[in-house]
Amino acid sequence: MHLNRGETLVILGRSGVGKSVLLKCITGLVIPDSGNISVLGKDLLGLSENELNSLRSQMGYLFQSGALYDSMTIYENLLFPLQRNKFIKYNNEDKIIQEALESVGLLDAKNLMPSELSGGMKKRAGLARTLVMQPQIILYDEPTTGLDPFTAQEISELIVSVRENKGNSSVVVTHDMKCTETVADRIIVLDNGNSIAEGTYDDLLKSMDERVLNFFQ
Repeated sequence: MHLNRGETLVILGRSGVGKSVLLKCITGLVIPDSGNISVLGKDLLGLSENELNSLRSQMGYLFQSGALYDSMTIYENLLFPLQRNKFIKYNNEDKIIQEALESVGLLDAKNLMPSELSGGMKKRAGLARTLVMQPQIILYDEPTTGLDPFTAQEISELIVSVRENKGNSSVVVTHDMKCTETVADRIIVLDNGNSIAEGTYDDLLKSMDERVLNFFQ
């Protein structure tokens, strides 16, 4: 697979076919048995730990659950990665956090604890924490899982808005077809760890492969 600059690429597939594992390989959390991974022009598998962490600072990762620290307020959750990042020094942390929260519609929730947020708000807070790092690439792992249809559509539209406003590239792992239709510039369909189809949403609607058509039907 190849990710183009400014593109949202959706990795579509049933549960257990390797979608989340692919994201973990891209971030170096899982080392593949074979093959090559190049991220932002760097051979990921040939990097030292320090070089890999530097590269990771240019990639945002939105976890399925949001993965917020439950003992910290939302503001503190966003401040934490800024203070811990030894590769980039930030001059105005408060302004960066305020802008990130405003971009996801959570500015009024900055002093709340994660337990006080709904599922959709936790997803937004997790995305805001990703945005404060100003990543070139954002990896979304099942961003609409566990959400009602209305909130799921809001999150999908937020992904589009972030891409348009920030100009980042995105990889979205999902089996949610409504999310796929909303966010995808291009789609790769996985089955048993293999890419079986690639194209736009409209391209794949015309596929003759039953495994692909099952998603659309």
